[in-house]
Amino acid sequence: MKLIRIAAVLSLSVSAFAQVPASIRPDDAAAMQALVTGYAQALTSCNAEAYADLFAPGAGYFASGFRGQVVGRERLIALVQSERHCTTPAPASAAPAPRPGGNNGPTVVLEVTPTGVRGIADLGRAGQYQDDYVKTPQGWRILSRTVLTPAEKAAGLDASEMSAIWRAAGSEFVDYYVPDQNGVKRLRTSGVAIGVADGAVTGRAYLKDGGYYDDVYEKIGTGQWRIKSRTRVPAATP
Repeated sequence: MKLIRIAAVLSLSVSAFAQVPASIRPDDAAAMQALVTGYAQALTSCNAEAYADLFAPGAGYFASGFRGQVVGRERLIALVQSERHCTTPAPASAAPAPRPGGNNGPTVVLEVTPTGVRGIADLGRAGQYQDDYVKTPQGWRILSRTVLTPAEKAAGLDASEMSAIWRAAGSEFVDYYVPDQNGVKRLRTSGVAIGVADGAVTGRAYLKDGGYYDDVYEKIGTGQWRIKSRTRVPAATP
């Protein structure tokens, strides 16, 4: 039960680290901004191991509508290895595509929460990072990073609402891989991909047998969602 395990692991992880500051000292803020910088640099350079090292061991995850919830070191490495600029290296003479905030990443605005520290980083027209940080024995790490697109924000979604949708979708779903331009299977989505179109929040939930559910979700309260409709699509016949 994937999503239940995610919640349990996150809870145990925060409890195990149990180093929530009363306030954010300058050196803590600098350490968390360094995570944002390291994230931009590792992703730009396709350094998948360095990228995964930025997240809390075991529980740390990246999330976005397109990618789903990507939890754990192996999946985080696979995530970077599936990035288009990492599977199709540009010619040596070509400049890398600019990232929001440049090679140092955007500036993160921090606040203390009951479980650690929350950070918001504006990406301009690309949207926003919504982060949670936790202090581990190895120092500050990313507990979660959720990317919100402008369309998702316009639909009233944030990191907590996205998590609520994934919980409503269910926990039996799997990682979805597709071949890259070289025929190598790469991670595209972990579990459920969320989309927004014309104000409707939809999902595609990937099944072990190769099929998937096409979902429509509706909000019934703050942090509460349910499946409005679900259509099973069988696996394609070879």
